[in-house]
Amino acid sequence: MSGLVNVLVLGAVIAVVVFRQCSAQRITDDRRWWVLPGILLVLSLREPGLVDPRHVALSAAVLGAELVVGLVTGAGWAWTTRLWREADGSLWSKGTKATAFVWTGGLALRAALYGAAALMGIHQGTAALLAALAVMLAARGGALMWRAGQMRPASGDSMRGDSMHGGSAYGGSVRGESAYGGSGGRAMSRPAWKDRV
Repeated sequence: MSGLVNVLVLGAVIAVVVFRQCSAQRITDDRRWWVLPGILLVLSLREPGLVDPRHVALSAAVLGAELVVGLVTGAGWAWTTRLWREADGSLWSKGTKATAFVWTGGLALRAALYGAAALMGIHQGTAALLAALAVMLAARGGALMWRAGQMRPASGDSMRGDSMHGGSAYGGSVRGESAYGGSGGRAMSRPAWKDRV
């Protein structure tokens, strides 16, 4: 029964993640970005099949590789997400085409690891997938919150963006790097941003 619950939880989490990825989301000062990854990690640790008892060393190595793939995918997801600031000072994010490539690459690597494990006779349950998903979401949340922190406006400067970093109301640059992925000091206008989404 717990396997079915894990599959349902995974399906729900993936549906939420894909929906949020495809739509603009307001970034708040909410410090609870780690709650969902924490819950997924606890669920994965409660499952007995995290490591195959018949192939402990090999399955631990495959699990480690899956966690690294999750970490890299989550970090890539955060770094390819577009951040911008609206005229009211609110900070928003949305995935880009590069984010879709990161997702596709992460899924391909995960499928390759799963296939390699199956060829070696290693049984992988949903626990490993839950753990990798938890690491991916934690890496994405942490990196995105760090990027958002770098774009905070100076006090009384919400309409112009972060003057210390040369930001603009629509995303400007963060220490020389544009929130749209390019470099340089000129910020894009809102219509130009909408064209690139």
